[in-house]
Amino acid sequence: MKVGIFGATGRMGRTLIQVSDDIPLAQITAAVASDNSLRLGQDIGEVSGIGRMGVLITSNPDDAFSACDVGIDFSNHTASVRYAKAAAASGKPLVIGTTGFNDEELDEIHVASYDCPIVISPNMSIGINILSSLVEKTAEMLDTMYDVEIVEMHHRNKVDAPSGTALALGRAVAKGRGVELEEAMHVGRVGNVGKRIEGEIGFASLRGGDVIGDHSVIFAGDGERLEFSHKATSREVFAYGAFRAANWLLNQNNGLYTMKDVLGLD
Repeated sequence: MKVGIFGATGRMGRTLIQVSDDIPLAQITAAVASDNSLRLGQDIGEVSGIGRMGVLITSNPDDAFSACDVGIDFSNHTASVRYAKAAAASGKPLVIGTTGFNDEELDEIHVASYDCPIVISPNMSIGINILSSLVEKTAEMLDTMYDVEIVEMHHRNKVDAPSGTALALGRAVAKGRGVELEEAMHVGRVGNVGKRIEGEIGFASLRGGDVIGDHSVIFAGDGERLEFSHKATSREVFAYGAFRAANWLLNQNNGLYTMKDVLGLD
C-alpha cells in the first residue's frame, strides 16, 4: 500500500510518518504541505526525526496522488477540500482526519466522493468510535429526563471548539434520541442563563497544556449519573486508525464513509 501524507509537516502528519514502519505492507511514497511551508523540498523522514526516507515534501497534490495508492490527510479544513478534489480527479481513495469544516466545505467533500472513495472522521481512534456507538445506544434507551453534557479538553493550541469529536458524540446522542443536534445543542454557560431546558445536549470545552484529547459524555438523571469517557494519551492511536481506514478504503466503491463503516459499527 503506497501512502501519500497530506498535511505532512503538522503534528499528525509527522506522527503518521513516525509510525509507518510499524504498519505491515505500508510505504510512504508522497508527502504534501502547504504552498508556503518552509519545509518544501526537504526529506519527510528527516523532518519527522526518523532519518532520510527519500520522499521530498511537495505542495502539489496531483503529483502526490500519482505516486500513491491512497492518501491520508490531517491538514486544515480549507486544504482538505483542495485535496479531496485532487483525489476525485485522480480517482484515488482519501482518508480525512481534519476537523473544523463548515457545511459548504463538507458538501464539496461529499461531491468529491462521487468520483473516489473517501473516509472522513473527526477522530480516527478505534476506542472513540466504539464509544460513539455506545453513546448512541444509551441515548436510545434513556429518555430526556436524563440530561446530557459533553465535556472535552485539548491542548492550548487547538483552534476550534467544541472539538470535532465532541460534536460527533453530540450527533450520536441526537441520533439516538431522533432529533437534530443543531436544534438541541447548547454550547457553554455564562451568567444567569436560567433553568436547563429538557432535552438539551450541552457542551463544555477546556483548553490547556499538551492534552491530546479527553472526551466525556454524561447522562445525568435523578439519583444516578452514567458517564462514558475516552482519553487519548498518544497521537499514535489516531495514526494507526488512519492507516487501518486507508487499507480498508482500497477495496471500497466511490462514496463517503466514516470510521464506523471501517470498523463495522454501522
